[in-house]
Amino acid sequence: QVLLVESGGGFVQPGGSLRLSCAASGFTLGYYAIGWFRQAPGKEREGVSCISSSDGITNYSDSVKGRFTISRDNAKNTVYLQMNNLKPEDTAVYYCTVGGYWGQGTQVTVSS
Repeated sequence: QVLLVESGGGFVQPGGSLRLSCAASGFTLGYYAIGWFRQAPGKEREGVSCISSSDGITNYSDSVKGRFTISRDNAKNTVYLQMNNLKPEDTAVYYCTVGGYWGQGTQVTVSS
């Protein structure tokens, strides 16, 4: 059974940091590209970042470039999203996705 479980969300003040994790089970994460998306209230889901399977090439949306870093630990079957210098507009539910599968999401709230 394929399962993706996000964790690490929470409440943080502007300028703070969080690290999200996406733990995979039921398949080998290292064979796949992985993406992080987010959905803010009243808005469509948007892509945040992705990382390729073989060579680790990363991409970021313009809104998070320079602040977020995606990485993967294939030995742990886990992908991370390090989020620094968080802004209120980063408030959203964050999802990881692999091969058409989605996790349940983790809430990130940035507010003073």
